[in-house]
Amino acid sequence: MSEADSNNGDPEIDRINLRIARSFLDVVDETWRERGFNSRSEFIRFALRDAVNHPEGAGVWKDLAISEAQFDEGDGISSDEIRAQYGSDSE
Repeated sequence: MSEADSNNGDPEIDRINLRIARSFLDVVDETWRERGFNSRSEFIRFALRDAVNHPEGAGVWKDLAISEAQFDEGDGISSDEIRAQYGSDSE
């Protein structure tokens, strides 16, 4: 286990398991790298904090869940289409 994977003895940190489609995980991995995060875990923690702190953005999370289901069915939306839909210009 790497230092990044451990909780460094902090009893306030819990490990969770998350199951998502491989195709969606590939998108997540591409996204965290493009946005300059140091790791997938750091990106997921950021996304979760953002969702909790800004619940008005829940529609984006719903759209992501729908997109994951579409990937599972072999019909997905490209990251370029997502950027166009939400006006994200993070490149």
